[in-house]
Amino acid sequence: MNPFEPLRVAVVRRTTGLFAHSSDPMARTMDYTGDPGLFGPDSITWEVMGDVSGFVAGIRALLIQAAHPEVVAGVADHSRYREDPLGRLSRTSDYVTATSYGAMPEVEQAVRIVRAAHRRVVGVSHRGIPYRADDPPLAAWVHNSLTDSFLACHRAYGRRRLSQGEADRFVWEQASIGRLLDADPIPETADELSRWVADHPAVAPSPGMREAVDFLRQPPLDPAVLVGYQVLAAAALVTIPPHIRRALALKPRPGARQVGLVSTTAMRWALANSPRWRQALQRVGAPVDEKLFKQKAPFETLEAA
Repeated sequence: MNPFEPLRVAVVRRTTGLFAHSSDPMARTMDYTGDPGLFGPDSITWEVMGDVSGFVAGIRALLIQAAHPEVVAGVADHSRYREDPLGRLSRTSDYVTATSYGAMPEVEQAVRIVRAAHRRVVGVSHRGIPYRADDPPLAAWVHNSLTDSFLACHRAYGRRRLSQGEADRFVWEQASIGRLLDADPIPETADELSRWVADHPAVAPSPGMREAVDFLRQPPLDPAVLVGYQVLAAAALVTIPPHIRRALALKPRPGARQVGLVSTTAMRWALANSPRWRQALQRVGAPVDEKLFKQKAPFETLEAA
């Protein structure tokens, strides 16, 4: 037996346990044999979303989203992230999982859930500007910052370097999700997207931003998990455009990118790629390269039990 296997298993359990606080959005995915969902096995989305750099991307996206005063006011006024942080994390992960890897009925269900939640998020920000979560420009900030974060973090910490054409294709693929939520505008190339996010005129400090940033710097996690999280958060920060970092009042740590590379490499050794990617490949009957995966798809785990 590999002497490092118990360590690898422990990392898998601690990591996947963070996302196990909601129902499985792909519990019935194998009922939809042959359905590729929005993307399919030849997409860039399945590869990018399956990489461990996505853990860094999730933190980056939350930080960037907090830099928009009206978006973060909606979170502060209507979200229960302080009382139920792992539940919110799991629900966000479920949405990304279902829209990326789900069959079309699962994609549509995920979008319905988000639309229903957004209809209730209405209010006025600290600067007196009304907000609605389903307002197309606000939906665009959330969607575009998420897409930009997955791409930026994959470029910084991913398993392999994407070509410019692959990066553009990823953004173009992700645009299909934004349109399902009526987000507007939706850039369709990597350069357009990064400029749109980095130069967005709405970015500014706010009370909700400060509260969100304080929470994201020190979330209520098990101490052993918190150490790893803070390494990933530091790695995320160095990929955020300077204008947004200044609004967030955060400064990168020296060496954070190098430590992030080491950490994501270690996570890739333990986790390899997402078992959801493997599950989607099996659903559509595509070949599964076993070298890319160390975790079984959820339905395989159930069958083994």
